[in-house]
Amino acid sequence: MFSKVLIANRGEIAVRVIRACRELGVATVAVYSELDRDALHVRLADEAYALGGRTAAESYLDAGAVLAALGRSRAEAVHPGYGFLSENADFARSVAERGAAFVGPGPEAMEIMGDKISSRRAAESAGVAGLPGTAEPITGPDQVEAFGAAHGWPVVVKAAHGGGGRGMKVIQNPAGAAAAIESARREARAYFGRDELYLERYLAAPRHVEVQVLADSRGRCVSLGTRDCSVQRRYQKLIEEAPAPGIDAEVAEAMGQAAVAVARSCGYVNAGTVEFLYDSGRFHYLEMNTRLQVEHPVTELVTGIDLVEMQLRVAAGEPLPLPDGEVEMRGHAIEIRINAEDPAQGSFLPCPGLITALRPAQGFGVRWDGGYEAGDEVSQYYDNLIGKLVVWGRDRDAAIARAVRALEETTVAGVATTIGADLAVLRHPDFAAVAHSTNWVSERLDLPAAADPAMSDPAAAEPPGGDEAPRVRRDIDVEVDGKRFSVSMWVPDDAGAAAGAPARKLRSRAPAAAAGGDGQVAVGMQGTIVKVLVAVGDTVSAGDPVVVLEAMKMENHVTADSSGTVTEVRVAVGDSVGAGDVVAVIG
Repeated sequence: MFSKVLIANRGEIAVRVIRACRELGVATVAVYSELDRDALHVRLADEAYALGGRTAAESYLDAGAVLAALGRSRAEAVHPGYGFLSENADFARSVAERGAAFVGPGPEAMEIMGDKISSRRAAESAGVAGLPGTAEPITGPDQVEAFGAAHGWPVVVKAAHGGGGRGMKVIQNPAGAAAAIESARREARAYFGRDELYLERYLAAPRHVEVQVLADSRGRCVSLGTRDCSVQRRYQKLIEEAPAPGIDAEVAEAMGQAAVAVARSCGYVNAGTVEFLYDSGRFHYLEMNTRLQVEHPVTELVTGIDLVEMQLRVAAGEPLPLPDGEVEMRGHAIEIRINAEDPAQGSFLPCPGLITALRPAQGFGVRWDGGYEAGDEVSQYYDNLIGKLVVWGRDRDAAIARAVRALEETTVAGVATTIGADLAVLRHPDFAAVAHSTNWVSERLDLPAAADPAMSDPAAAEPPGGDEAPRVRRDIDVEVDGKRFSVSMWVPDDAGAAAGAPARKLRSRAPAAAAGGDGQVAVGMQGTIVKVLVAVGDTVSAGDPVVVLEAMKMENHVTADSSGTVTEVRVAVGDSVGAGDVVAVIG
């Protein structure tokens, strides 16, 4: 086993890996951007190194900066988590060239499966069929039109090197092709550093079912059962469960065999996930994710297997310490993602800001995997996942009941969250009857119009016990040659914040301003303008898009609140805006 591991990530997955390493007696190294100097993963790690920059591209996607931290820390391995550089074959090679182990598959397998186009070819060679799709990256809307004419509308354009719904757009007809391609490229480039796209036939109401696989360097590859990830918004998952319900045992077994065949087709080693679309008793290969999945805890709870521990052991050259034969499944597990988003009326608008209170549920069969604590800031520059509430029950009904109870006991204040939407899903008879699909949330789920009250509740925003009295001892963080150290200083009582007052002091957050139908087109969240769609003199109708705002790696259309003529445009591409800022005026 390694003596020291660098975690090339942030948030809850970095915290998850740090905890697994600590249980194994392995020292941990964190890396962080300028905005994450005091993040939870930095506070928990044994060492931490600054990457510089604020955005993902300037920090966690900067392979050179991460590799420099690897060299300075002398870590023996790099765990990439998910997202960022986790599926970057060049980065994996660079780690190996520096004498460290990459906790994931080899770069050759990653190149085959990380590129969704070559992944489809590999699956077909293993006898596992997918939906009709393009065999080469697309370059323009003409290819979309030709594909739609051949296979029918709608079609979906996807990031060839992506996942998690990023860089994915459904195209209903030829008229929407150019805009969809442009938007998908921007998202893919921002989140994955590459913008190649491909096309696939779009199913109207499938379920998203995946299989967890584990493979070691001795040639052993096993399936750890299915997960259902069909509850989605914006093609990103909200709720996952294991095992996938309502699927015949024979079909589930065939899925597991297909997943192992796909993994073997590329010589896969370590943890990976093979994803399928399931419809009318049949499954179609979708893609293979060459990394740990966000939803891995549900598999851990029903199998009793620590997947991060398995990843580390396999990367260290050990054989899988699992018994021969099928892995025993026990009970049912559900994971609820709690994101900083306002789900009012199904909008799911990103809601960056300060978390003023955070109290996860407790009790039998309840687990919390979080990346934040009260006093931490959710930045517009990164994914908005606050944490994952995971429950286990003896069967699916018991797990659903426990999930509802746990969500009702969970408190998050200061930012709007998806808790209300999660409860609406879990309480819905369609979910209980497994009558939902990947489009069910947007098409069938009735979400309230009111914003999450936790976003602006003054009572919830106040920390328990009020403000603390100034302390004589001050604990501060300093950087020496890029390495982070925590030190204590004894200063006079009146030295104030300049002497090192805690950086995570709680403060209240005012609610975002609203446009209100007065012609003042305001944004509802902090973000960056990536496209301006109108000019002074243009005539618009209420509901027409005015600008495209990127927040937390998601693109959002800011629409006109009234009809009329554009008299002012106050922003340009690249501008940063805050909640309530007016971007255009309609007269």
